Formats: sequence, C-alpha cells, structure tokens
Amino acid sequence: MMRQTLRVTAGCAGLALGLTGCGGGGDDPSAIPTGPPREGGTLRVVGSSDVEHLDTASANSVGAYGLTRIFARPLFGTKASNNFDETIPLRPDMAAEIPTKENGGVSKNGRTYTVRLREGVQWNTEPPRPVVAGDFVRGFKRLCNPASPSSGKGYYISTIKGMAAYCEGYEDVDAASAKAMADYQNGHDIEGVTAKDDRTLVFRLEEPASDFLNLLSLQFTAAAPAEYDRYVPDGADFRQNTISDGPYQITEYRPSGSYVLTRNPAWRRESDPLRGRYVDKIQITLGQDSPQAVQQQLEVGTADLSWDHPVPTSAIPGLRRERDPRFAIRETPNNSPYLVFNTRSPNNGGALGKREVRQALQYAVDRTALIKIVGGPEVAEPLHTVIPPGNSGYTPSDRYPTPGEAGDPAKCRQLLAKAGYPDGLKFTFPYRTNSVHKLIAESLKANLESCGVSADLAPDAGGTFYGKTISSPDRADKGAWDIAAPGWTPDWYGNNGRSIIQPLFDGRTYGANSTNYGGYDNFEVNGLIDAALTAPTANHAGGFWQQADKKIMEDAAIVPLLNRSHPIFHSSRVGGAAFLPTTASYDYTRLWLSPGRRA
Repeated sequence: MMRQTLRVTAGCAGLALGLTGCGGGGDDPSAIPTGPPREGGTLRVVGSSDVEHLDTASANSVGAYGLTRIFARPLFGTKASNNFDETIPLRPDMAAEIPTKENGGVSKNGRTYTVRLREGVQWNTEPPRPVVAGDFVRGFKRLCNPASPSSGKGYYISTIKGMAAYCEGYEDVDAASAKAMADYQNGHDIEGVTAKDDRTLVFRLEEPASDFLNLLSLQFTAAAPAEYDRYVPDGADFRQNTISDGPYQITEYRPSGSYVLTRNPAWRRESDPLRGRYVDKIQITLGQDSPQAVQQQLEVGTADLSWDHPVPTSAIPGLRRERDPRFAIRETPNNSPYLVFNTRSPNNGGALGKREVRQALQYAVDRTALIKIVGGPEVAEPLHTVIPPGNSGYTPSDRYPTPGEAGDPAKCRQLLAKAGYPDGLKFTFPYRTNSVHKLIAESLKANLESCGVSADLAPDAGGTFYGKTISSPDRADKGAWDIAAPGWTPDWYGNNGRSIIQPLFDGRTYGANSTNYGGYDNFEVNGLIDAALTAPTANHAGGFWQQADKKIMEDAAIVPLLNRSHPIFHSSRVGGAAFLPTTASYDYTRLWLSPGRRA
C-alpha cells in the first residue's frame, strides 16, 4: 500500500494544514551552537521512568529503542533526520550492504536472504573481539526465552522457517535458570537462521516477505555476545553486565535511578555508518515525574534533553510565538494514546469481553479535551482507526462518530443499558505517571463517569506499566486492571502494515510481554494478518491490513484516541540535533555540546 504522510510546508507560526515536523527559526541564531561538531562534555538527560526492558530481546518502548541502539547494533537501520521522509529508507548498519536479487543477496523466489557483515565491528570485551555471524544467530535464539520473551517474536515466528518449532520447544525450559536457557539455545537450532561463516548470515523464510529487511532493522535482532549466556535474560545481573558494539557503553546503572554511558574504546567511526560519537559521557537521571520541572532545567541549562517528557502543554504557545530555535514539533505518526480494554477481566461479570459493551464505550470519549491536554491541534489530531495516517494500510474511517469529537454520553448510556448494564460499570484504570498521562487518565475518567461508568485511577511508575502491569496475562486474568491508555509508535515506517496490527491484535501470540495487552483474539483478524504477510506486494498487503483494521474497530477492541506529533526541546548548548521518530527523541550519538555554555 502506498505510504501516506501528513505534509505541511507552513512554519510553526502558521500550521493551517495539520501536523508537522518543524522547529523554530528564531531571530537569534546564536541561541544554539553552529559550526562543525565539537568533541567532549557530558550530555545530561533527565526524566521519569526506567525502561521496562534493557535487554534488546525484549525491549519494546521508544525509550528503550533510543537507549539500546547506543550500545547494540542490528544488521540494518535508519538515519536520524529532522526531515521525516529521510528517516524511512532502510540503510546498512552491521550489514555490509542491502541484499537484493541483483547483488545475489536475495534468492529468485524471495525466500532466502544472504547478509554479509561489515568488517571492523568489535565487542568491548577484554581484549576486544570481532562481532561475528554467530552472535546474530544467538540474538535470534534469545527472542523466545521464557524469562523475558520478546514482544516482537511474532514477527519472526510467522516469517522465518523453523522459528515456530524452536520457540515452542523453548516454552518448557526453566525460566529461572540461565544455564538451562543457554543449554537449550546452544543445543537447538533455528532452521531458517544460520551462520555460513563468521561474516555471512543466511535466512530462510516460510514465504516471501516484502518487509523482511525491516524486521532485521529492529533492536530485537541485535547481535548478542556469548557472555549473555551467563545471565537470565533482562534479569538484574544482565542489566549490570551489558556488552557494547556501539559508540557508547553502560558503565553505571542504578535501577529506576540513573544510567551513565561512556565511550566504547572498541568502537570505530569508519565501521558505523548510522551513528556518531561526540560527547564523552551521557548521564541519564530518572525519577523526575514533573514535565514542568524538567522543562525548567532545560531552559536554564542545568540539563540538556528530556528522557521521556514531551514539552509541557503550557509552554508550547510561548515557544512557538517566540520561534525558539531549541523547540520543535517532530512528526511521529502513531496511535498514542489509545484506550485498551482487558477483554479477559472477570470484573463486572466479564463485561469487557462483550463486544456490545466495548462498542458503547466508544461513544464516551471527548477527544477535543485530550487534544488540549497534549498541546492543541498543532500537536495532535483525533484518530478513529487502528492504523494512523502515515502508515501502510491507513484509510480514513469513523465507525463511532460523535458531535464535534466531544463524545456522546447519552448514546453511551443507552447502549450500555441495551447490553445489560443499565446501572453502569466499575473499572480499575492504571496510568503512567510521566508526561501528561495523569491528565489524560483524569479526562477519560470524567468521560466515563458521564455515561455511568466509574474508574479507579491507579498510578503506575518506575517502568512497571509496560513491563508488568498491562503485559502480564496472569494479572489480566485476575482482573488487576480493566482499562488502560498505552501508546503505540510503529517499529518502523514505510512498508509497515504488520508493525501495528500484528503485535497489537494477533491473538495467537498472546502471552508474557505481549503487546496485545487486552488479550484480543479474533480468528478472522488472525486470518487477515496471515493473508497480508503472504501477499505478493506491499499494495496487496495494505488491502488486508485495511480489512483487519475495519474488523478490529467493528469489535471495538480499543478506542483510538490521537495521532500525535512530538514536541521536543533541548538546551542551548546542544548541537547536531537529528530526530529518530521510532525513538521519539534525538539521536544521542549525533549530539554535541558547545563548551562554556550553560543555557
């Protein structure tokens, strides 16, 4: 399906056409450093919550993507840029080149890919040693570990020959024993992932997949050194012993407190086409839940970049009015946030398992209030589909329209009564404590109360929201939560239909760490996923993704809320700011600092 992108050519002073990726072009060009990049200094990043997973096998948030790509490299990647279109094309990272049929990297039937590794890439071991093809094989084998399985494993199970059988056999291995897991990995092979030699990987697919190289660009598939066999995946010991083949290495980690990353002495600039290395150290300080407090630090120069807070809504009008060159609104087509229903909750007599109840609740939401909370129409627009604009398979639709996007409480009440709940419902609603998520939760709570539904808000901090609270089937089955408001940024852009529908709604991959948080499972949607994955072209696949979107919305599995851009700000001493949409931040490895400047 042809990719559709929101485009605006107007500057930040006149956004009449929609959302945009733009920054200030202020009258004082000396407000940010110019000229060639400078070496040295400490980049100070501040924010709220730790990542849910630090292990690349299971890391699945934008923050984790941004952090892990500093020290863990996949075969392919994308370029950071403030022009959204430049961030889409796939480029070699650890691979020496993009495999094609013309260069012999892709077989005539499209089912075999041969990838040659780039020379000169080393682990920061003592002594340094080369990253080899077997390290990538190990990375794939770790995806299905029972201790912290990858939320993205479904991508590979449905695509790579023998991956399903390998993962099925891994399910019964002791999740508390690093040795048992290492023994399984070293004693079993994935038929479709092999190391021909130290510099050559061969992948064999079940069927041709037009997006397979995109799958090899995800952090899930980064190389894993042999030392990782010593640790339970993503366990406490693992987190203290990460090994780097990127420009920086983690030299200090305090859980939910801070990270310190320093230069990796084994990294060579000529061996890395996607990253740079300018600052000496990256200091990430966590535990600061107030976006306003973080913004103040950035403006006065005691910090340089926010970790997980966008620019506070109250600050945006002034920054736009002043055309502050430190401020930008970057394009990140996404479904963020959306309201997800725990369809497995036993609460209210299992009400959320009933489609009629979920359909009634579609009418509760006032999207205009949410748009104000996140920064206004320059930052967000209402969303009514699973797939947002700018992604493969998107087509405009609104199955549950309300007057002026403000909700229809009367219709919500009427449909709830018709579904057998005239006295309403009572939900448990966990929410994230960083950014504007508390305000969003409070707004949704008020909307639900207007149609007779009460919601008990439960703050969830410290990286547990995604890592435990809404990704645990056991908690879902016990009714520990009923509704939640996560967000979803696609794992890649371009030919990316599967990067939304498959991880969020394929019921066959539901389990620990699944991003199908509500446990939605519909055989018709699962069949459309399979049809899209085996479609002969991206255009054919896009049609199946559209049909799946339509069916999911008919089932009211979620309430799409907003398609948001990302307001971002950096201190005056930061140069080289280039945005990575899939990380919702600037590329830390490209940033450099002006000496002697504070604000």
